[in-house]
Amino acid sequence: MTDQANRLRKQLESANFDPQNYVKHLSQQSDGDRDLQEHRQKIQTLADETAQNLKKNVYKNYRQFIETAKEISYLESEMYQLSHILTEQKSIMESITQSLLSTDKDETAKEMLAAFPKETEEVKQRTLTTLLEKVEGCKNIMDTPGRYLVYNGDLVEYDVDNMAQLQKVHAFLMNDCLLIATWLANRHGTVKYKYNALYDLESFAIVNVKDHPPMKDMFKILMFPESRIFQAENSKIKKEWLEILDETKKNKVTKEKHKTEEVELPNSPVRPEALVSTNPFDDEETNPFDSEEAVDLGLEWIQELPEDLDVCIAQRDFEGAVDLLDKLNEYLKDQPVNTRVKELRVKVDERVRQLTEVLVFELSPDRSLRGGPKATRRAVSQLIRLGQSTKACELFLKNRAAAVQTAIRQLRIEGATLLYIHKLCNIFFTSLLETAKEFEMDFAGNTGCYSAFVVWSCSSMKTFVDAFSGQVFDSKESLSTAAECVKVAKEHCKQLSEIGLDLTFTLQSLLVKDIKAALQSYKEIIIEATKHRNSEEMWRKMNLMTPEALTKLKEEMRSCGMSSFNQYTGDDCWVNLSYTIVAFTKQMMAFLEEGLKLYFPELHMVLLESLREIILVAVQHVDYSLRCEQEAEKKAFILQNASFLHDTVLPVVEKRFEEGVGKPAKQLQDLRKSARPIRVNPDSTMSQV
Repeated sequence: MTDQANRLRKQLESANFDPQNYVKHLSQQSDGDRDLQEHRQKIQTLADETAQNLKKNVYKNYRQFIETAKEISYLESEMYQLSHILTEQKSIMESITQSLLSTDKDETAKEMLAAFPKETEEVKQRTLTTLLEKVEGCKNIMDTPGRYLVYNGDLVEYDVDNMAQLQKVHAFLMNDCLLIATWLANRHGTVKYKYNALYDLESFAIVNVKDHPPMKDMFKILMFPESRIFQAENSKIKKEWLEILDETKKNKVTKEKHKTEEVELPNSPVRPEALVSTNPFDDEETNPFDSEEAVDLGLEWIQELPEDLDVCIAQRDFEGAVDLLDKLNEYLKDQPVNTRVKELRVKVDERVRQLTEVLVFELSPDRSLRGGPKATRRAVSQLIRLGQSTKACELFLKNRAAAVQTAIRQLRIEGATLLYIHKLCNIFFTSLLETAKEFEMDFAGNTGCYSAFVVWSCSSMKTFVDAFSGQVFDSKESLSTAAECVKVAKEHCKQLSEIGLDLTFTLQSLLVKDIKAALQSYKEIIIEATKHRNSEEMWRKMNLMTPEALTKLKEEMRSCGMSSFNQYTGDDCWVNLSYTIVAFTKQMMAFLEEGLKLYFPELHMVLLESLREIILVAVQHVDYSLRCEQEAEKKAFILQNASFLHDTVLPVVEKRFEEGVGKPAKQLQDLRKSARPIRVNPDSTMSQV
């Protein structure tokens, strides 16, 4: 039968298997309905075996499936970011190519401007004045001398996030700035537009946006960390905008460079003697010409530094940007500070501010929290290199706090509380451990930030305890379940000691209130149950009916520490103790064991007083029964139960408490001394032993 099944399996698994030919051949060979039914049963059995094997493999590789799915998700996110970066780089390369192709046209235009400079600028200024009269809120635009119109036209603005159309605008490109004006719905007189924004040419970068129909003929203006997208009427106008914007930005940079050189070079030769001060009190080092000539800022990499920083920020090359800043700081470290250096510093400081804003955004909790603490290393390290370790520390810890809260919030609440607590502790303490290791790696040279990490750890522990208490204590779980959950949390907390972080005291101080309430609540339950049993007490021996039940009771009492319990068992299945006393003993010892699992010094008096109150209920009941009982035989049975409490139960409680806590309980010793049992003497009079 097995060989037939294997042959059938191989036949069905073969690459050239044809179901129609197989059924046709089978129908021809079968003698009747019975053969077909048997063959159908074989195929069904094979299908069930295959399904069972598949299910076993799925369960066997379940964790691998989950990990693979996570890795695929991370890879998808990284590929999307890489695609976005490549698209931006391609757009920048296209812009550079277009700029190089239009070099000849730029040179011709410059020659024309040089030939007719005054006439061209005057015409453009008059044109700009005429156009700005149609814009509401632009009275002060022409206050800047030498400002004239270069290009203007209608554009449509789109939302950067969802590419939804926002509004129709009119853009005015001037020789030093870009004005954006929106169309007025209710026009009055010659006014058609309303002032929206004015950008300095050095404050933004132009990026060509690749066409994705129906979204085409677009370009982006980057003002870090913000950006705006505009759509031209057609591809020709878009090309003109890109070319003219790039040309105007270059012209402004070239013009400012020439102005700086003209200021540095004197118009007429100066004799060396004239540079020497005749004032005998002047210091030679205060000569302004010496300080101006001391720093060489004409190097090509320094001239292109602001634009290089813009490119690095746009391409998210944070390391490259910080490397350029370090190179500049190293070059200017021993150089005197003059006007040119200050001007360069102003431009660079603006780029530093933009870079800082981008890095801050990278660390903000609004960004994706995938990848764990290592995902923040890049932005944190660059902020530290920029001298902003305090801000880097604050943002890193805020990011990790949001990640911890998100992980706890996404944790599925299981039906079994202990299972949920295991998962909660695993997520929280693993995340805390990873964060601590990453923090130690990133801020190794900034010991002043470690106090902030300790404060953050305590704050995160409060978030954990809120989730922990909400599931364990607020849901009124049993004391045994609560004790197991607290034990799990303590064991995970001890794992942090491997990095020198001990949060056990913090965990205990946050849990002490809930544990006190749980101990007192369970104490009240035991007292109420004991009083209820006492009210129905008949003072009769226990009959367990079967030897198995007696054996089970002996095991239970032995596990409670009552090693001498066998002397209270009689013939057959009888126990020479009351059911009330036996049930009280088991319940109180269980309470003591769970209380010791929850114990820490702040709970010493709470646990001790709870035990004392529980024991008093039983002792007072026995004492009251002895005083009220008149029958000698029943009184002797009560005395036997009292002796069991005094000589067996109370010493075990004292010993177990001392073992669990580490010191004796004087209150329990005093209680045992004051609760000496009463026996019946031969003359039927009562006396205390």
